[in-house]
Amino acid sequence: MIAVPPLRPTDASLRLLIRRFDGWLSRLEGVQPFTDDPRVILRLQEGRLAWDVPLPDGTLCRTSSVMFVHLWNDRIPPISPAGPDMVWALRTQRALVYSFRAVAGHLIATPRLDSIKAVGGTLAQIRLGRPDGGRALLEHLGFTIFPYHRPAGAFGEFWENFYTWSLMWAFNPPSAARRGLLSLRRTEFWTTTSRFRARFGEA
Repeated sequence: MIAVPPLRPTDASLRLLIRRFDGWLSRLEGVQPFTDDPRVILRLQEGRLAWDVPLPDGTLCRTSSVMFVHLWNDRIPPISPAGPDMVWALRTQRALVYSFRAVAGHLIATPRLDSIKAVGGTLAQIRLGRPDGGRALLEHLGFTIFPYHRPAGAFGEFWENFYTWSLMWAFNPPSAARRGLLSLRRTEFWTTTSRFRARFGEA
């Protein structure tokens, strides 16, 4: 068990500031909710690939239109001070699958999104080269995992990780207590839209 320090007034103020800044930055970058369903734990952002992504059913070319999925920090199931357990893992897995089904339904129901070639994004909470439950789950759900492309280089990745760790500390403190900043390693996960819709669109 990893002890989580008691919340101080200054901590509460700083967490509130980080939450508000994240909301402002999300709006600025076009990361938006796509449904009012409170069970969905993902938000969406339309964008373009920064590199050629080789997938089992075809290589996606750089600049292809894609849909980035982002964790909705306010809605991630909270981790207890004792750390993540099987109950938390199962609850989070079910929420993620439910959310992917909602994303697929949104893509199918929105004709202007027919040009989207892939669905995926970036995470700092899973690892390559060692057993990792998060990576295994995403692969099971049809995604291919890649090392982070680092559009801003190693220096830029450090500050991206710092921001990610700050969000973990602000929204889910036990998560940050278990993951040091320097232990975070960013990875990308992608699948083609056709494969994503075939997997999740039936519901």
